[in-house]
Order: sequence, then C-alpha cells, then structure tokens
Amino acid sequence: MRRREVIAVLASTGIAWPLDVRSQGTAGVFRIGMVSPINMRSAPQFSAFEQRLRELGYLEGRNLAIEFLHLDGRIERYPEATAELLRRHVDVIIAGGQEAALKAAKEATKAVPIIMVAIDYDPLAHGYIASLAQPGQNITGVVLNQIELTAKRLELLKEAVPTAARVLVLWDAVSADQLRATSTVASALKMPLVSLELRGPPYDYAQVLADADGRRGDALLVMTSPFFFRDRDRLAELALRHRLPSVFVLREHTDAGGLMSYAPSLTGMYRRIADYVDRIAKGARPSDLPVEQPTKLELIVNLKTAKALGLTIPPTLLARADEVIE
Repeated sequence: MRRREVIAVLASTGIAWPLDVRSQGTAGVFRIGMVSPINMRSAPQFSAFEQRLRELGYLEGRNLAIEFLHLDGRIERYPEATAELLRRHVDVIIAGGQEAALKAAKEATKAVPIIMVAIDYDPLAHGYIASLAQPGQNITGVVLNQIELTAKRLELLKEAVPTAARVLVLWDAVSADQLRATSTVASALKMPLVSLELRGPPYDYAQVLADADGRRGDALLVMTSPFFFRDRDRLAELALRHRLPSVFVLREHTDAGGLMSYAPSLTGMYRRIADYVDRIAKGARPSDLPVEQPTKLELIVNLKTAKALGLTIPPTLLARADEVIE
C-alpha cells in the first residue's frame, strides 16, 4: 500500500498530530504500534525492522499492519499517543529509543506486550524490568547500555586526539542520563568537560557552538538523541566547520561525516526486535523472553574527516577499527 500522511485526532483530547499509516488492519492481521518524537519512518533502523519482518513472512496489507505516530518533537505527548495506539487495538507496542516511550507504554497497559529498544537510558536501573533474564510483566526487548560505553568513547577520543585538553559535550533532555555518566567518567580520566545543552526543539546547533567559542573545547562528544540522529548531517558539518574532532554513538553519524563512533549496530538492534515480534505473534509471553544486550560493538573511523581536520589517527586505533571510511 502506498505510504500517505494523514492527521489523527484524539477524540478524548481534541489534539491532532501527523500519523503515518502504512496499512489498515483486518481480521487475522497482527498490529504493531510505534510512537516516535519525530517522523523517522524511513530511517535506516525502521527499514531494517520492516525488512526482517518481511523475511519472517509478515507482509503489510496481508497479515501485518503498522500504526506509526510521531509527535512533532513534543515528547510530553507520549502518553496520549500511546493511549491512541491502544484504541487502535494494537497487538504489540514497540517502545524505541528514549525512556519516555517505555514509561508511557508501561503506564498505559499491563496486558499488551511491549518490546523496548532502550537506547538512551538503563531500563533495569530505572525499574522497568526485574532482570535481563526474567524481565517480568509485559516488557522485553533489547538494551544498548550507553552508560557503560561512555568511558570507552572518551578513551577513544583521548587516544585519537591526545592533545585535547577539554571536551565539549552536546546533550539534551532526552540524553541527560548519558551526560551524568559522562561527567563521572571524565572526572576519572581527568578530562575537563564543557556542557552544551540543547533546548527546544527546534535546536539551534549553530548558535550553541558559536556561543561556546569563548570556552572552546578541543574535541566534541555528542550524546545520542532522536533529534541528534535526525540532524546528523548538520551536526557533522558544524563540527567540521568549528574544527572539532567529534565522537558520536551511532555509525550513522560517522557515515554523515563525524570522526568516530562506537556502539552496537542500531539497524541490527531493530532487526532483532522483529524476531521478538514474531515470537510474540506466535504466542510467546514477553516475561518469558530474556532482554538482550548486543554483544558486537563497532568502532567506525571516518578518515576523510580526519584528513579535513588535519588530524593523524594513530595506527593502533585504525587497526582496531571495524570500518574505516576513506
């Protein structure tokens, strides 16, 4: 079915937002509900998710329907959007990315299975699941533990730019937990940080970096956020303009022109949750499906960006890279 944009109106609140409808469900159709703060329906991770579903035999318009709502940047509307998904009688909710997605889903239902892709927070530390092996209740999924990886990213940054005396840290409300972990690690590594908070959205990246010139750092560390992901090309371009070697979380940022990234594959995580969908569709209970953490981490280095910065990446670091973009 051809993709189309419509406006969904919540009868109970009178609030409207863009809704991307890919197919309409009928009897015998498994219905997936997803909410995103921005319209990322065509982003690589969602494409990978849908591709894996097709490999498993799920075809939109035949035995699958996907209800995808986006909030136009207003993350406070997660509860209303999640309630709308329940009114549409979805069979499973995908709570992707930020904590607000899982929080809204957990508060909305204890019956509908919830598959999380926890990227910007630790669901175990925040009490959403009992344990990775036995999550309990109606929640399972995949976790990218950003907090544990923060130290490694700072170490890589220090290795790539040994002369860096300070690091600018770009963050927003979604990535506040990551900032706290970064501050702790940076203190242990004796790497002074300059905190740059983005408020909005919309975010004025150019202004924030321009305002930092008087307290300029020698490198840039960017937390992960759905807004930063959407604006990855802009962020990479500004980092280069300000002559800042940049380290990001996801490889998509390095593909866009960032210097380095270190994390599991985001598309791989979304492919994996398609398998969770399949098992739940076949009768498995979320509480019986252990939460997984990706075991393969990818170090991606953009040598083209390094050359543009006049930066020589140590051969020992290049030798450890999973991929070098030239």
